[in-house]
Amino acid sequence: MSEWFGNLSTIEQTYWIITLIGSLFFVVILVTTFLGGEVDDLGDADFDGGIDFQFLSFKNLVGFVTIFGWTGLAGINSGWADTTTLIVSFICGLVMMLIMASLFYFLRNSGESGNMKIGNAVDKIGEVYIPIGANRGSIGKIQIKVQGSLRELEAITDGEIDLETGNVVKVIEVISDELLLVRKL
Repeated sequence: MSEWFGNLSTIEQTYWIITLIGSLFFVVILVTTFLGGEVDDLGDADFDGGIDFQFLSFKNLVGFVTIFGWTGLAGINSGWADTTTLIVSFICGLVMMLIMASLFYFLRNSGESGNMKIGNAVDKIGEVYIPIGANRGSIGKIQIKVQGSLRELEAITDGEIDLETGNVVKVIEVISDELLLVRKL
């Protein structure tokens, strides 16, 4: 093995070292992912300008190094010039980083967040859980089904009478992120 490695040119040795290191990290990440583990990014070194798109992450760097190395070895074995091999392998590594960043971005954003959007409560029917004072006199709570689950949300009313526990109400407006305006039905 050492004789084979010693007979390689310096650029071939460099590419083999890069390829083996990148492939080793790639296999470790792959195995831990399938076993349910998580290889977290080393810090959040993302240069995204406020967009939830991580181009520079640990997984993407491993992808870059692995593809850079294998492409470089393929280029050398195909008889390409060293400069051509370096340029092509660098471009292929960057393309791999872009593909992986895009894949993680779309996977992360494809599912629902599970967060309730309070605006979805407008025009829904609910029931007073904690009494609500007339003319915005006191904040109460209602039970209402929003986005498929029963929620307890704070509410006020512009009505002339207090809303008692058990009264059926309709959400008229969202006052703030945590407060609804309701009226009795």
